[in-house]
Amino acid sequence: MKVDLFDFHLPEELIAQTPLENRTDSRLMVLNKETGMLTHDIFKNIGSYLQKGDCLVLNDTRVLPARLFGIKSGTGAKIEVLLLKQCDGDRWETLVKPAKRVKIGTKIIFGNGILSAVCVGENEHGGRILDFQYNGIFYEILDELGEMPLPPYIKEQLDSKERYQTVFARHEGSAAAPTAGLHFTEELLNQLKEAGIHLAFITLHVGLGTFRPVNVENIADHEMHSEYYHISERTAQLLNDVREQGGKIITVGTTSTRTLETIASANNGMFKGESGWTDIFIFPGYQFKAIDGMITNFHLPKSTLIMLVSALAGREAILHAYRTAVMEKYRFFSFGDAMLIK
Repeated sequence: MKVDLFDFHLPEELIAQTPLENRTDSRLMVLNKETGMLTHDIFKNIGSYLQKGDCLVLNDTRVLPARLFGIKSGTGAKIEVLLLKQCDGDRWETLVKPAKRVKIGTKIIFGNGILSAVCVGENEHGGRILDFQYNGIFYEILDELGEMPLPPYIKEQLDSKERYQTVFARHEGSAAAPTAGLHFTEELLNQLKEAGIHLAFITLHVGLGTFRPVNVENIADHEMHSEYYHISERTAQLLNDVREQGGKIITVGTTSTRTLETIASANNGMFKGESGWTDIFIFPGYQFKAIDGMITNFHLPKSTLIMLVSALAGREAILHAYRTAVMEKYRFFSFGDAMLIK
C-alpha cells in the first residue's frame, strides 16, 4: 500500500497554534464507521455518544519538560538537547542540535552548571546517548530548566506548561502529549462516571518515533520505534469485565489504541496486566482485537496516525471526513479539534 494514498490538502492556517481557553470547547466530529455518516458537535457533549457500561481508556503518561538549552564546554557553542528515553540510571537517549558539534566525550553545561552531560554514544539522525551529572533530584532540575517539547508545527509559546498535559497525567516519561486526552476536564470525567461510563487508565510513554515521517514508498516497509507501556491487573480485569458485559471499549488516542492492541494481540483478545515495549504499526488490513471505537485528533497527511485511524474506519471514510474537516475549518493536530470514531 502506497504512502500517497493517505495524503490530503491541509491549509496551514488550520494548524492550531494555541489551546482553547476551555478544553471541552473543542469541536467534535463523530464518524460512524459502519455507515460513514458524519455528525458535528462540541466535545463537552461526548457523553451523548457513549452508553452506560462503555469504557473510555485514557493514557496517564506525563510529558517531561524535555527540551534543554546548554552550551558546549570549552567553546561556549549553543547546543539544544531533547530527551527521548531513559536508558539506564542517568543515561538518556537524546536528539541534539547541531549534532555535528557533539561527539563522544563532549561535555554540555545547562543552567550555569546545575546540570551537565557527557556524550557517551552516537546514534543516527542526530541521536546521542548523554550521561547526566547533577546534585539533587533530576526531575526537579528538569522542571526548572526544561521547556515543553512542542511539535515543530506549533510556533507559539505556551503560557503554562500544564496546558500541554492532560488533567489525568500521572507518570512522567513522555516526549509528547497524548493529545486526544487534552479535551477532558475533571468536571467532564466526573460527569461521565456519574453516567455509568467506566474510566480505565493505562500508561504509554510517547516517543517521537510515533511522529516520525514515513519515508518509504510502501508503508509496509516503515519501522516504528518502540515505546514503553504499562497496564495494571486491575485495569485489565475492568476491560475484560466490560467486554464480557457487552460494553464498548473506546480508546482515547492512538497511544491507548496501540497499547491495548499490543496486549490483546498477544493474549488471544484478552487483557492482562503487564509492562513492556511496543512497536506495533497499525494500518489498513489490520484486524482489531481490543477496541470498538476511538477518540482522536486530526492528524498529519501521510502519517502513521492517519493510517491507524484509516485501519479502524476505512481509508475512504477517513479521507472524506478530513476533507469535510478542512471545508468546515476544523482545527488540526495537537491543540486542534477531536473526532470520535464509533
